This record gives sequence, C-alpha cells and structure tokens, in this order.
Amino acid sequence: MSGLRSVEDHRAEILAAVRILGSERMPVATAAGRTLREPLRARVDIPVFDNSAMDGFAVRFADVAAAGPDSPVTLQVVGDLPAGSPLDPPLAPGEAIRIMTGSAVPTGADGIVPFEDTAGGLDDSLGRITVVRAPARAGMHIRRRGEDLVAGDELLPAGVELGAFQLSAAAAAGIPDLLVSRRPRVAVVSTGSELVPPGQPLVRGQIPESNSELLAGLAAAAGADVVRRTSVSDDEGGLAALMSELAGHVDAVVFSGGVSAGAYEVVKNTLAGTMSFSKVAMQPGKPQGFGVAADGALLFGLPGNPVSAAVSFEVFARPALLALQGRTQLSRPVLRLPAASGWRTPPARRQYLPAALDRTDPGRWTVQPATAGGSGSHLAGGLALAEAYAIVPADLGAVEPGDLVDVMLIS
Repeated sequence: MSGLRSVEDHRAEILAAVRILGSERMPVATAAGRTLREPLRARVDIPVFDNSAMDGFAVRFADVAAAGPDSPVTLQVVGDLPAGSPLDPPLAPGEAIRIMTGSAVPTGADGIVPFEDTAGGLDDSLGRITVVRAPARAGMHIRRRGEDLVAGDELLPAGVELGAFQLSAAAAAGIPDLLVSRRPRVAVVSTGSELVPPGQPLVRGQIPESNSELLAGLAAAAGADVVRRTSVSDDEGGLAALMSELAGHVDAVVFSGGVSAGAYEVVKNTLAGTMSFSKVAMQPGKPQGFGVAADGALLFGLPGNPVSAAVSFEVFARPALLALQGRTQLSRPVLRLPAASGWRTPPARRQYLPAALDRTDPGRWTVQPATAGGSGSHLAGGLALAEAYAIVPADLGAVEPGDLVDVMLIS
C-alpha cells in the first residue's frame, strides 16, 4: 500500500530521539521496578561461609564412612550450633556437633549426617548418637563458601529491570543500595469532545473515557511515573494551555486521538510543526504522530480507538520509555505458536491481533483471537481477554488453523 511507513522506520525515528534520563542511588528495599545503571558486583561471598544444608550433625567423614544399618557408628556429641552461632568448636575423632541448617560448619568437620540417618534423630540428638547411614562422600550436605559468587563477581549487568529475584540477590551479596535510572515522568492525555468520565450519564454522541486508564496503566508498567492524566476537548485552545502547563515538568506526553485525517484532530492541529504525522503499515494503529517538545519531552500521538492505542503504545511508546531508563531489552518475548482457529488479515499491513492463549496442553500452546471481532480497533471490551498480540506479516492474506504465528506475550 503506497504512502505507508514501515513499523521499523517509525520506531527507529522515535528511539533515535531518546536521551537517557539521569540516575539516582536508592536502597535495595525501594528499587523494585527500576533499571540498573551500572554493573552490580557482589560485596560478600555467596554463601558467606561453609554452612550446613541439613539439620543434623557435623562429623569427620572418616569416622562415619563405614556406617550402615548392620554396622552403626556411635559418636559423642560435644557441641550445638544453631543458625547464627559464631562458635567454631573443635572436633576430635569419634565426636560430632549438632548443627542446624545454615549454621557455619566447624573447621574440623568435612561432612554432615542428617538427623534421619541416625537411630534417634532429633529426639535423641545430644549425648551419644548412633549413625546408621553414612554420607555418600566427604563434604556431603555442606554448602561451600563462594560456590555461587565470590566478592567482586558481577551479579547483574547494567540495563536490567530490578525485580524481586534481582533485589534479593543484591541483598544476599551484601549490597545496600543501587544506582538506578530516574523514572520517566509521563502525562497521559485523551482527546475528544465526546469523552466523559466513566459512570457519568451519557447523552447521544458521548462515550466513557477509557484510554487514560489504559495508557496510564501501560506507562506505569513500563516503569514510568504518571504525573498527569487528563482529557481535553477538540478545542485547540485547551490543548495549547495544557502543553504550557506541562512544559519542563514531564519527559513524555502520550496523546490518544486527534492524530488522524478528520476536521477536528486537535493534536495534529495544535502541534503541527512540533510533531510529524504519518501513516504506518500496521493494523490497528495506522495513524501515528511523534515529535520532541522544546524542553526535550517526547510526544507520542496515538490513535483514539482503544485497541489502536494499546497496540501503538506497545510497539512505539513502551520501547521509548524503556530506552529512556537505559534498559537493554526493549522488546517483549515472542513465541511461535499454532493458530487454534483461522482469521482474516488486512491487506499490505502488519496485523497486531489481541489474542488469547490455550495452555490446556502444556506441550502445545495455541493462539486465537481474544474476541470474535478480531483486531477491530474499537473493541475496548475485548482487551480484557487479551494476553498477547498475534503478529501477522503484511504479505499474509489470512491465517488458517494450524498455521504458526508469532505471538508477543504481554501478560
């Protein structure tokens, strides 16, 4: 289709305009969702010391190597090491020390006998014990110091999102604070004189405003701080006034609506010159706008129909918000799955179909349209069922049942 820009060209223009935001240092406990800005190196070994992997007895392996049901070995318990104990009691031949999981292994021990491998177990674990099953080898059930990481090892590279796993690893490595990116400050602006707040009585021609809920949630999920969320009518003066208020206070503005070919396209009419507007070879989401304000804020002009807005945010705005934070991975995971049913695709445009996955057979997931309406740009209710986008190339006229389809996971 002539006159259409490729998805890649439009995204490349956007990413070329991104300037990484500043950084700040913050405690591990408050860094969830932030992007790491420098390689993270362990400050202590993990584990910090040799410690027991079992509740039982620290022993000399030579003393118990021959122990079995028909050849039990009796040892004298000469100490007790709960977790956190700083003691390192000596261990002579024929002796054992009761030890709990996580406790530091005495220097003289080279094996752990679990309680269940003794005749009396925990109930008879002080005084004299009888070992009825030998450890398989010396060092059995001992977690060695530094077997995971040693101090100075790189724990994480710069550019990763910090989630629960990453932050717990940082804490385990003795790291109290992290250098992270500042959150992008984002304004979400829905445009259209037909919009009214959800729940308000509707008159003919009015609809509940939902795009700000959609886009604010998507922006927050991409690590942004949504500092303004509002609607403006198709009156150009209202948008101009809002832009003056936002100047210098945001890193990005995400508009929905007002970017197409109608007579009342308020974003296009107000910001022509600052933003450029084009048609992109995708469905939904053909009309797009982008620009950079005088203060450096990125300006995203997304279509007003909800599915178009959702797809456009995913393809264009989300990667830019991640890039602002210095994230190295800008794209979602993509699987290739068979289609459970067939559907039609638009001519000469790449399709992003809101899709649902059937996970009934864990060895063979399948994908199908989230609703019977397919990728209709107005089907706001169908988004509630979408957990992925099926991405169909522009040169494919239809998807048949069983065809393999690229599927971008979004939940």
